[in-house]
Amino acid sequence: MSTNLFDLSGKVALVTGASRGIGEAIAELFAEQGAHVIVSSRRAESCEEVVAKIKTAGGSAEAMACHVGDMDDIKSTFESIKSTHGKLDILVNNAAANPFFGHILDTDLGAFNKTVEVNIRGYFFMSVEAGKMMRDAGGGCIINTASINGLQPGPQQGIYSISKAAVINMTKAFAKECAPHNIRVNALLPGLTKTKFAGALFENEKIHKMALATIPMGRHAEPSEMAGTVLYLASDASSYTTGECIVVDGGFTI
Repeated sequence: MSTNLFDLSGKVALVTGASRGIGEAIAELFAEQGAHVIVSSRRAESCEEVVAKIKTAGGSAEAMACHVGDMDDIKSTFESIKSTHGKLDILVNNAAANPFFGHILDTDLGAFNKTVEVNIRGYFFMSVEAGKMMRDAGGGCIINTASINGLQPGPQQGIYSISKAAVINMTKAFAKECAPHNIRVNALLPGLTKTKFAGALFENEKIHKMALATIPMGRHAEPSEMAGTVLYLASDASSYTTGECIVVDGGFTI
């Protein structure tokens, strides 16, 4: 085994929701460790900006637009990866939707459907397509970005929290059934992290202060503080780890 357990040289990695925030941090760290990173989100232009940063730093990357809530986009994305690279070693399901912030009784059908289509159906079928490629190639790994809200529902985030609880069990279901194919499946459960996606929690000063008061470390996380755990799960350092959902929350869930 290599002495550099985190080396991803020769690996092809697809990171969704990688145009900003946690996904961007993961893509950049993967590239630093030698992977060829497919930077993906709904808009190719945003992905190209991340790709340019990676290439400037000496890494290897390409942009690929994919809306994971769209089944046709999922299909075309994996067809493109197969024709271009012939394999996929790592999938990070990081793209997510959280269109509604408010009381659960006020959740409308549109917000419900969008959240489920991206966070549950999208993760599921991205994992199915990636898993098939990995099975045929002899193995690989899938990492899902869930949330501590999947363990303890966040205030005013009902359907989002429900969807992330589904991601946690989805991770375990895929891990159990895909292990014989040498496919490891794990999840990251971030706590309060400073991203545009979590903007509603930072824009509301009262909620932000309340959140910080419940975190033993007394602060929020930066996206880069999530990337290291994902690198561990994607690398040989976690070669005997599957079905795990790792909480990175500054102690909030203690």
